[in-house]
Amino acid sequence: MMWQKYFIGLLAAVSATVAAEAEPTLTVSWREKAPYYYFENGVAKGFMLDRAKQIFAAAGVPARFVNEPQKRIWANFATGVKNYCSISWYRIPEREAVAQYSLPVHTDQPHAILALPTVAARIKAHPNLTSLLADKSLTLAVIDGVSYGHVLDPMIAASDNRIMRRTVETSAMFRMLALGRADYLFVDREDYSYLRTKHPELQPLVLIDFQDMPPGLRRYFVCSRDVPAETMERLNRAIASVTGRSEPARR
Repeated sequence: MMWQKYFIGLLAAVSATVAAEAEPTLTVSWREKAPYYYFENGVAKGFMLDRAKQIFAAAGVPARFVNEPQKRIWANFATGVKNYCSISWYRIPEREAVAQYSLPVHTDQPHAILALPTVAARIKAHPNLTSLLADKSLTLAVIDGVSYGHVLDPMIAASDNRIMRRTVETSAMFRMLALGRADYLFVDREDYSYLRTKHPELQPLVLIDFQDMPPGLRRYFVCSRDVPAETMERLNRAIASVTGRSEPARR
C-alpha cells in the first residue's frame, strides 16, 4: 500500500510540474490610477486590482501582478513582450494592433469637465464640446500616453485649445490644475470622487457636465498576442462569472 501512495504522489507531482511547464505565469501589469489600482502605505489596493486578481484566480491562470508606468506597458506590447497582460484599458484601434482583448470587465461613467473656479462660467457658456474645444483662450490639461476614448481622443487632437500635455499620474495632473497651470481637463468621475477626499486642494475645482459627452466606455483586460486562445477563453468565462457579463468583447 505504501508503494501505491508513493506512486500516486509521484504522479501528482509530475502532473503539476508538467502543467506548470505547459502554462507559464503571466505578468499582469497595472498603472497607478486610484481608486482602480494604487498604493497606500506601500500596499497595492484598488477595486479593479481586486477584481482582476479574483478573475485570474477563478480562471486558474497563473499570474504575477506588477506596477508599471502606462507608457512602459504599451511599449511592452509594441515590442512583443511575451506572456504579458494588463488591466484595464479602453479599446482603441492602435492598441488592438498589438494586443488581444478580453470581455469587458467594467463600464465607466461618462467623463466630466473639471475646471478652475475662475473659468467655470466661461466653460459653461459653451453649448457643446465642439465649441469648448474651439476656444483658443482656454488651456486643456492632457495626460500623455492616456486615451480618453475613441470619441474624445480625435476631438482633443484637433482642438484649438492650448494643450498642456504632461507624463504624470492622474493625482499629479489634478494638483497641477488646482495650481492654475491649466484651465480644465477631462475627468474620470471615479478618479475625482476618490482623489478629492485625499487632497483638500482639489475641493475648489468645479465639476461640469456637457450633454454631448460620449457615453462611459468599457474597460478590458489586454494580453500579448502569444497568450493562447484557450487561456483567453478561460479568462472570459471567469469575467462572465465574476461580473455577470456575457456580451462579446467590443467597445
